[in-house]
Amino acid sequence: MSTTLILGGARSGKSAYAEQLAKDSGLPVTYIATAQVYDSEFSQRIAHHRNRRPVEWQLVEEPFFLADTIKRHASPDRCLLVDCLTLWLAQWICDDCHPPQDKTWEAEQQELLDLLPTLPGNIILVSNEVGMGIVPLGEINRRFQDAQGRLNQAVAALSQRTLFMAAGLPLQLK
Repeated sequence: MSTTLILGGARSGKSAYAEQLAKDSGLPVTYIATAQVYDSEFSQRIAHHRNRRPVEWQLVEEPFFLADTIKRHASPDRCLLVDCLTLWLAQWICDDCHPPQDKTWEAEQQELLDLLPTLPGNIILVSNEVGMGIVPLGEINRRFQDAQGRLNQAVAALSQRTLFMAAGLPLQLK
């Protein structure tokens, strides 16, 4: 098993780099998309990502229950690319967005963290680095920034390799 976390800011090249790593793995790829479409501009962003991916890649769209989805699709002869942890988190902590279930963000996050070290195959996770700017105004924004930073730290600790993207260039952190 190999887990790679790719961090970076908006438009840093992290998704394109993750896609290249998935192609280079030589394995069949399952792309797990966590985004939901909320407006036409975001729909265009998703279309840009979709058009860039090879047609033979399997697509799984899962905005909430990522651990179960990864567990179902991971195998020794497969590469999973999860894009992205940031949207997954945002949808969980947004009161108007998260699923109408008794499950909490904390439980879902812990399920993923417990699962990652046990997975077979090649796992590539994409996430935004949101801690390099100012402390945001507004409680929900600070809560999101704090949760994203903690999630990134926890996933990086479990990953064999962690990369930071800036201007389309990878910097190996681990």
